[in-house]
This record gives sequence, C-alpha cells and structure tokens, in this order.
Amino acid sequence: MPVLVFADSSEGKFKKTAFEVVSYGKKVAEQLGTNVIALTINASDSSELYNYGAEKVVSVSNDSLNTFNAKQYASVVTQVAKAESANVLVLDSTINGLYLAPIVAVNLEAGCVSNTVSLPSSTNPFNIKRKAFSNKAFSNTIISTENKVIGLAKNSYGVHENPVSGATVPFDAEIIDSLVKSEKIERVTGKVTIDDADIVVSAGRGLKGPENWGMIEELADTLGAATACSKPVSDLGWRPHSEHVGQTGKPVASNLYIAIGISGAIQHLAGINASKVKVVINTDPEAPFFKAADYGIVGDAFDVVPELIEKIKLFKAS
Repeated sequence: MPVLVFADSSEGKFKKTAFEVVSYGKKVAEQLGTNVIALTINASDSSELYNYGAEKVVSVSNDSLNTFNAKQYASVVTQVAKAESANVLVLDSTINGLYLAPIVAVNLEAGCVSNTVSLPSSTNPFNIKRKAFSNKAFSNTIISTENKVIGLAKNSYGVHENPVSGATVPFDAEIIDSLVKSEKIERVTGKVTIDDADIVVSAGRGLKGPENWGMIEELADTLGAATACSKPVSDLGWRPHSEHVGQTGKPVASNLYIAIGISGAIQHLAGINASKVKVVINTDPEAPFFKAADYGIVGDAFDVVPELIEKIKLFKAS
C-alpha cells in the first residue's frame, strides 16, 4: 500500500510545504518498503514534485476547487486515497492542513497525528513524535489504526531533493456540495507570505504607530522576509489581520523570527515558539520575550533597526 501525500498549492503554484511533505512522504514510504504518490489540486506543473521523490502524481483539476474548502478538499483526498489503496496519508500542518486532516481521518476511519516533527521511530507499532502544549513539549504517539493521517509541522523535516522519473495521471473526482461559501478573498501580492517565509520580521506596539512601519518593511525587504505583527497591532488597525501571528493568529515556524517592540505575551510566544532562531529588539530588558530569545538587543528600535538595515546592505554588497 503506497503513502499518499497531499501537495498543497495556491493559484497553481506549489507552496514550500508541498515539497517538504513530499520529501517526508518519500522517506516514510522507504521505511514501509513502498512508494509515494502525490495528490495535487489545480496545480500548474505537477512535474515539480518528481524532484522530491514522487514517482506518481495524481492530478485533480476543477474550477470549483480554486478556493480552499475543507469539506470538499477532504472528499477529494478521501476518494484518491481509496482509489490508490493508500493507508498512510501525509499533509502539512498549516491552517488549511489542520482543517483538512481531521475530516479526512473521519472519512477514512484513521488515527490522526498533527504537528509531527520527525519520521516514525518505528512502523510496527507506528510510533511518531509530535509537538504538544503549544510547542512547549513533545509526545510520542502510537497510531494503532490501519489507516493513518500525519500532519507534518512546517520546517520540521526540511526540503530534500530526490529526483525520480515520474508520471502524472488525471483523476476525475466527484465534487460534493458544501454549505460553506467564500464570498471574498483578499491576498497580499508582491510580498513574501508568512506561510512560505523562512524569515519573519514582526513588530508590536513599541513602533508607536502605523506611520513607523516603513523601517519594518525595509528590513523585511532587505532580508527577503515576510512582515508580521502582534495581536494588539492588528486590533488597533495598524496592520492587516493577515499579519497577526501568535496562538490566536497565524502560527510561525520560520528559520529566523525577529521581534521588534513586542513584549512577549504568552499567547504570542506560543504561536512563534516553533521558529528555530528568535531575535528580540526591545527597550525593556525585563520583557518576557528575552527569556525565549536566542539573541536579544536592548535598545530603541528607532535607533537599532536603521543601523541593522545599513549593516545588512553593506554585507550583501561586499
């Protein structure tokens, strides 16, 4: 029985997490002595997945699936899993993935483990490590059901090229009705998104007002990073809610997270704790964020950030 991986895409282009879940699925398939199959929905070029070990790509194309709908997507994933006789399914643990996984698990009568951070330590029993308690701990979970759904945490396994000769086959999925309808979708264009960013530059009320966000955007542009903010900032309307990160906003698992003028409330730390390196800039040396940070700068953001931008530009030019 093959391992099925759902490779998510947006407007026809694969997200970085798609390459990570295929890389991960390939390794799980090797552990199980089987092959990996990737499922795509409205992706422009499925052959990209061959570079990461997908020997077969099942392609579903339907205009009614242009907007993510958890119930409809779960139905498509379930249909493909049954058609391919796949008993292990791998998805990402992004917001969409966290909506999708439990519905698919119910459809397949499968055990479901989200926020997985490593390969199974054993496959009989199927034992897997996941993040728990808002990323403050890990748990080793045994999935005892025949069918298994695994949600892979972002940046936990990495993207690994493993080129193979692949083939893409179309799949005519039945599209079910859903009572949930999207009336409007607003997307940020021309910028790195928080979901795909390796580096995130985030700021809080220490910036004193929306008029001071220019230096945050300049720092982000210099680093090729996404911009983000704390909850109070989005609540005040200084920045769009799409940039709110934390436990009640978007979770962040970037390679580098820079927090500027953010004190470090527990809800914020819970949502960004999975980031690998955390840098804090704050005038208050007693700010809670310093206890969670890998590196900290005690100083005024209005002095530190412009100098940091200048140093980075000089380094890049050298």
